[in-house]
Amino acid sequence: MPSFGARMRALREAHGLSLAALAERLPADKGHLSRLENGHRKPTDDLARRIDNVLGARGELIANAHLDVAAAQDARPWETADLLRRVRLSDATPATLESLQATITDLCCQYGWRDARQLRAEGQGWLRETVRLLRQPVGLREHRELLVCAGWLALLIGCVEYDLGMRASAEATRTAARQLGEEAGHNGIVGWAWEMAAWFALTQSRCSAALDAARAGQEAAGSSSVTVQLIAQEAKSLGRLGDLAGVRRALDRGRHLLDHLPAPDRPDDHFQVDPAKWSFYAMDAYRLAEDDVRAERYAAEVIEAGTAPDGVERSPMRVAEAQLTLAATAARAGDLEHAVHTGLTAFGADRRSLPSLLLIAGEVDAELHRRYPREPATAEFESALHVLRQTVIGSGSPVR
Repeated sequence: MPSFGARMRALREAHGLSLAALAERLPADKGHLSRLENGHRKPTDDLARRIDNVLGARGELIANAHLDVAAAQDARPWETADLLRRVRLSDATPATLESLQATITDLCCQYGWRDARQLRAEGQGWLRETVRLLRQPVGLREHRELLVCAGWLALLIGCVEYDLGMRASAEATRTAARQLGEEAGHNGIVGWAWEMAAWFALTQSRCSAALDAARAGQEAAGSSSVTVQLIAQEAKSLGRLGDLAGVRRALDRGRHLLDHLPAPDRPDDHFQVDPAKWSFYAMDAYRLAEDDVRAERYAAEVIEAGTAPDGVERSPMRVAEAQLTLAATAARAGDLEHAVHTGLTAFGADRRSLPSLLLIAGEVDAELHRRYPREPATAEFESALHVLRQTVIGSGSPVR
């Protein structure tokens, strides 16, 4: 049977409906429908039923949706079966390690768009297999490479846990990742563990701690890719502390280092820094420093780079934070309607980092209440932010 997305497109076109027309009839978000057709998202049972009904599919699309879920678990069976066969044989050969490393890289490339809970579960599964290999008799080189694999998996899982609001789990995982990096002598993993510490502290309004972590990480990592992101965290910390001159110096230093690093093989890998990410870092730092002209310019670049020509968001987390940046600058500029509309749009992102989103949304909320305390639009934004906060509370993580 064809995939849900392919069959949905065929039926929609057979009915002479555009995506916009279908979205209006359902109702649903046009961008989300586009992602369904392209296979980048899976429909909920309710949405599959509604689309089936509107397109007169008589249950076919509902069946497609269920089959897609099952098929997704078997997308690359030969890779998994081969790796697990080697694991069962305690065969930590170069081929096994190469397959494991490729799998981890693929997972890190999925960080920006994949469902966070699914990614965490799969990462934990591969971490268990890595630990299983580590318990077998292996040579020193293989042992170090397995430690490195475990370190990257721990970093990824820690990031996802923090996105989900699981603060205590994320910190424990981050600490373990740093220890693995130190044991393996891998400066990159150690540097990223410090970068996560800076990120955690910054989103918890512990600016001095964030600055200390960013600088400690730079000392540990040297002139490597992660150092660029550590400098970006330093710039954001300085922005929060109101040091605009320090922000500019840090960003200039980071940009200079980035320009002298080789282009990454996989720019979509969360743990590789490429020039396309620099606008995102600069946007955050300048928004925090209230340099709104530069913050708006970089936010526009982030949204353009993170959105496909058909309007589908390729980098939903970055785009959402850029939208909130524009909401903050609009509020400070006196444009209440644009601030609230843009801010509410950001809350609809399919994939999001709750701590980061709450931090920036809190900035917008504060500006709205300071400038427009009695306006209905301010109350509307506050209500939407309350719902977002309840999401974090529901996950068992406290909200600061």
